[in-house]
Amino acid sequence: MIGAVAAMAVLLALLPPAGADGRAGDPRRGKAAFQKCYACHALEPGKNDLSGPTLHRILGRRVASERFDYSPALRALAKRSPRWDEALLDRYIADPEAVAPRTSMNFHGLRDRRERADLIAYLRRAR
Repeated sequence: MIGAVAAMAVLLALLPPAGADGRAGDPRRGKAAFQKCYACHALEPGKNDLSGPTLHRILGRRVASERFDYSPALRALAKRSPRWDEALLDRYIADPEAVAPRTSMNFHGLRDRRERADLIAYLRRAR
């Protein structure tokens, strides 16, 4: 019989990434998590005058599709993964460099799964 810790590790490994199920996360906590993003990203449509593109309606949107001077890393990501779904956004928020090597986004990622799920829930609602 396996121990409780080993059993919990197996169960956690089977869980989908935070936010990937479309309903995980708390948008109220996600609003607080967005404070780490707002210096570079707006939520208003077409507001691309910050150092990053708008995140307005990012879910379902084509990667690197807004009028913005995207890095070659994001344009390459767009060829591999044409749309931002929750699973891709979760992976990108966790470790941008791993998903889009040599990205120009100066952000080291959110390691906490719950915080990412909350942020994605907030972005889902901030339409």
